[in-house]
Amino acid sequence: MPSGEIYNHETVAMDGESFSGCEFRDCRLVYAGGEPPVFVDCSFVGCDWKYDASAARTLAYLKVVWSVGGKASVQALIKDITAAR
Repeated sequence: MPSGEIYNHETVAMDGESFSGCEFRDCRLVYAGGEPPVFVDCSFVGCDWKYDASAARTLAYLKVVWSVGGKASVQALIKDITAAR
């Protein structure tokens, strides 16, 4: 688990990683649909979040669901994602 690292203008693979106290500055953060990353007390400045492979296919699927009348289902998912925990 990277701890206290500073990532600057890097491409960082997120799948299955755990980060503690890390700072990400102007990075490309890539998630491909594997085990979700864990972030503890990390900061993000000017980062670009990218979705590849299975993650990108899941987003494409949600776009299809939205376009064929499943808007309520996708909105419910967004509401669940953005709910305070």
